[in-house]
Amino acid sequence: MFGLGVQELMIVFLIIIVLFGAKKLPELAGGLGKGIKEFKKATRAVDDEDEEPKKIDEGEEKEK
Repeated sequence: MFGLGVQELMIVFLIIIVLFGAKKLPELAGGLGKGIKEFKKATRAVDDEDEEPKKIDEGEEKEK
């Protein structure tokens, strides 16, 4: 994982716990999860918008 070993990851997690506190970590993780979920939802919406004009164009060609 990004060239980090177990010891480096433990140090990073300890620093995060010291900075934010153990009680805030679930809230931070939940916020991060919601952010990732919204990002994925937005990228899917953009992909769907890109596909819709193609479908409309194909339908118009069939009518002619």
